[in-house]
Amino acid sequence: MCLSIPSQVVEIHAEDHSVTVDTMGVKRRVSSHLLSEPLEFGDFVLIHIGFVMNKIDKAAAMESLALYREIIDKLEQQGE
Repeated sequence: MCLSIPSQVVEIHAEDHSVTVDTMGVKRRVSSHLLSEPLEFGDFVLIHIGFVMNKIDKAAAMESLALYREIIDKLEQQGE
């Protein structure tokens, strides 16, 4: 099973078909070679093993990120 957290495009690197994304505060550079549509600054995407797999709309990304934050908060509370 793969769990993909929505990531936001924060930089575009046209020279090598890659983008830098922010995934809940963690930035990393990933390939956009597999995506047929162009990406823009601020787009939300799902990533698998270093490749952008698809673009998702902002509302779906925000809903998913809120759920991830809720899970993280509950796990942190259990660890106290």
